[in-house]
Amino acid sequence: MSDPGTTLSKHQVTCGDGLETLLNDPQDPHDPYETTETHLERLLGRALNSFDLPDSTVERLGTALAHSSALHSSHHSASLHRTTHRHTYLLADGSALSVWELAHNAGRDGATQHELYLEEAEARLAASRLPTGPLPGWTAERADGRALDEDDDLELLSALLARPIPAQPRMYVPDNSPDHARRVLRRAENADRPGERTARRLRLAFAHHITQAFGRHCPVEGGRDAGFTLYEHQFLLLDGSEVSLWEVEHTATPDGRHMCEVYEDEHAARGAMESRSRVR
Repeated sequence: MSDPGTTLSKHQVTCGDGLETLLNDPQDPHDPYETTETHLERLLGRALNSFDLPDSTVERLGTALAHSSALHSSHHSASLHRTTHRHTYLLADGSALSVWELAHNAGRDGATQHELYLEEAEARLAASRLPTGPLPGWTAERADGRALDEDDDLELLSALLARPIPAQPRMYVPDNSPDHARRVLRRAENADRPGERTARRLRLAFAHHITQAFGRHCPVEGGRDAGFTLYEHQFLLLDGSEVSLWEVEHTATPDGRHMCEVYEDEHAARGAMESRSRVR
């Protein structure tokens, strides 16, 4: 399926070995003569996390001769509009490289935001983190009919945080795991995030696995809805040992912006979530 609102045209590409290939080139409806170079510039320019892409990948994309885009998935509801596209590029060396683009309106102002990922699994994980929001007019009540207040919500959140995580099989995937660890540590904003010693160990990561351990929305200030999500990034090192990073994503900040914190153990991560839920 092609990207909605685009025009498809055929482009003949001659690679270095003389192989000729026909690819669908999705074009900007505002520019019917858009080149692959221009398409790539727009893609990287609008992505909020383009700095997370490895330099080597950006350099390879710079050699792209042609491209094809397809709508992979979409979700539309009263509070969330989300689409995922797969952009595939034919490079000068004859190889192909795919980039997954997630577009959504989950930002504070409702404007469309774009994110890029090199793996479908990462794009799906990012999509699962997006808040769906409460239904209009939805309220919760106590058994006696009284509406729940903020203290009740915090009490419920604390109880949920204390629940153990069900055991799940570890399915490690060799997928540039040292770079994944570097990106997780780089986006951490907490002062007590793992230090250089942990970063050095994770440079020996051979494979990794990501598990969502917790996720919930809770009113934290004047009826404002804040999201809390906890992920465990499990790494298998070359020496056979395992290391976990616990990532907390939340919007329980004074201005409601998205924040990421990373901890070396689950207890510290859950303690941080409970503490952040009491922001006033």
